[in-house]
Amino acid sequence: MSAVARWMLVWAALLAGPVLAECGGFGGACETAQGTYLIEFPDQDLPPMVVFLHGYGGSASGTLRNRRMVEPLLARGYAVMAPDGALRNGRKSWNFYPGWEGRDEAAFLAEAVQDAVRRFDIDPDRVILGGFSAGGFMVNYLACATPDAFSAYVPVSGGFWRPHPDGCAGPVRLFHTHGWTDNVVPLEGRALGGGRFLQGDIFAGLEIWRQANGCADNRPDGFAATGPFLRRHWTRCADGSALEFALFPGGHTVPAGWADMMLDWYEGLPGG
Repeated sequence: MSAVARWMLVWAALLAGPVLAECGGFGGACETAQGTYLIEFPDQDLPPMVVFLHGYGGSASGTLRNRRMVEPLLARGYAVMAPDGALRNGRKSWNFYPGWEGRDEAAFLAEAVQDAVRRFDIDPDRVILGGFSAGGFMVNYLACATPDAFSAYVPVSGGFWRPHPDGCAGPVRLFHTHGWTDNVVPLEGRALGGGRFLQGDIFAGLEIWRQANGCADNRPDGFAATGPFLRRHWTRCADGSALEFALFPGGHTVPAGWADMMLDWYEGLPGG
């Protein structure tokens, strides 16, 4: 099946609403041993892919309904995979917190990516992992534990929880985006569950990433402004690593313009 034909089937299914069916037959959910995902394609062969994890209580179909994020990714030649989180307390989310019982998310996402590569001829060397809120927390923990599993990590509005990790497995390519007025995942973190869980400090998380990347200094060595985004980056770090932080004036959301800004960053990396 050509890339155009696959895309048309998926798009027709999205207009009609998500349907659990044979993967690729009318764009239904793709099933693996551990979960499901939806996928949408650009009009090209062997596309790179952005895997994007929804927030707490979200869904794969909800991810693909965010057209201001999905359309720019497709327009620039990227497939968009939207996995479904597993049920936690009756709502879909991600098993990111150390010590929680539940699905092995690293294994599920590796399985889902391998499935998409096999079924749809995705470029296996150019797969980016992103996520929002709880999905963003999941991205950070996976990047910390398995820095080489994806070609880059791009969390939005999610970092670590306290206690922060003592360290991460190695250098990583990571672009964190956060809202200045985010009060769901504040930059300073907050208590949840009557104080049983504590969101971490985003800037403490950046310190962990600087250490993992072997950066020469805590100070950023570059600043930029892209539309409403205020950006800072660290480049005097380990070969092959990359670290950037973008702050925008909004709250708890995937902001307009994020997709193009993120891809500009990714495509500017060696091998991106």
